[in-house]
Amino acid sequence: MSLPINSNNLLKKGGCLFLNMNIFYTNGVRERLDFEVVERKGKGHPDTLADALAEELSVAYSLYTKSNFGAILHHNFDKVGLLGGQSFVKFGNGYLTKPIRVILNGRASTKFGSKTIPVKQILEETAKKFLVRNLYKIGKDDVKIFYFLSDSSSPGHSAEKDSYKGTRNFWFEPRGYKDLSELAFLHSNDTSLGCGYAPLSILEKVVLSVEEHINSDSCKKNNSAIGTDIKIMGKRVGKEISLTICIPQIADLVENQEEYKFNLKKVQKRIEKLISSQAKGCDFGLAINTRDNFDINELYLTATGSSIESGDEGLVGRGNRVNGLITPKRPMSMEGAAGKNPVYHIGKLYYVASFQLAQKIYDTFGRYNEVYLISQSGRSLTDPWKIIVAMNWRGINKSKISKLIEDEVGKIPSFTEKILQREIRLY
Repeated sequence: MSLPINSNNLLKKGGCLFLNMNIFYTNGVRERLDFEVVERKGKGHPDTLADALAEELSVAYSLYTKSNFGAILHHNFDKVGLLGGQSFVKFGNGYLTKPIRVILNGRASTKFGSKTIPVKQILEETAKKFLVRNLYKIGKDDVKIFYFLSDSSSPGHSAEKDSYKGTRNFWFEPRGYKDLSELAFLHSNDTSLGCGYAPLSILEKVVLSVEEHINSDSCKKNNSAIGTDIKIMGKRVGKEISLTICIPQIADLVENQEEYKFNLKKVQKRIEKLISSQAKGCDFGLAINTRDNFDINELYLTATGSSIESGDEGLVGRGNRVNGLITPKRPMSMEGAAGKNPVYHIGKLYYVASFQLAQKIYDTFGRYNEVYLISQSGRSLTDPWKIIVAMNWRGINKSKISKLIEDEVGKIPSFTEKILQREIRLY
């Protein structure tokens, strides 16, 4: 594919192109919001579990193909879904009565040359181990797998004469390294958008830290009955912050209503202490488990610690963005980053890069900013079609930011290994 590139501006390094960046600077940004709404779905929420599982599958597959063939083969598992099971719960006892169902959906290379890849085995074993590890007291028999993976060729394949000379017909069954076009020229797989901002607001920091604290190992040591499906909705109007939190408890570990109430009070004290330390100068309110009805024992009691046990569903991309939050008052993309190929998929790499770039600009210049990286399918991964930086530019040397952007965009290919090592947040 030919690209609209001026060769006078081009440097080539290891299969990547570095150009004079096509950057647009704008003042169209509002740092101080009159109100905010911020949500986080905790690590046991079905949507977060779906994201985490999709990423676990991508990492497992990537490591297998990298180890066996020296390259990460084409795949995407960003359409994975979880369908809820059914459970029996009462004080002191909880168990699944119907299994949690996993929809393994997406595409993956099933062959490399003459060698067959045991894709189904890799993914099914990974999925079962993941759920057993992340939900309270379930076994592999409590997980039912539905396998719908495809190895159909990428759009652009053709039955026309000489089409075999290209790579599209062999996208998911590469004949060899020549069919992995990204090894010779690392390019964007799609025309899409990654966006990010920095820094986080007070409310964003509070929502993120509260969930992470409640689900931390240190908190669980003294509150073992607390489940992982913690969901937080926070709002701020002026200097008034309010949080509504859903906190499940594990039936096996709660003997009666009094113990259930006591556990919530202990966690509430922790939350209030955390909020007061982070939201100084703000008034705050806190509501927990607002649907609990103690008169009839209709409580957030679970067998596994997650609502996935009782009919709820989880789908990749419906939950937290790559900074761990859902922030409708800030720039957001509809892309679900988890499960996408970590080598070239824009919906993962540009989303991560935009947040990291925004943070770098804030750390260097101390101003709120928003970054938008727009890709063009087939264009060099390190040469976005357009880069937009929105901030207050008064007194700022744009040439310094341009150099910073060029350096940071050039680092995007290094994200692949960091993603495989789970060093980058994606949900």
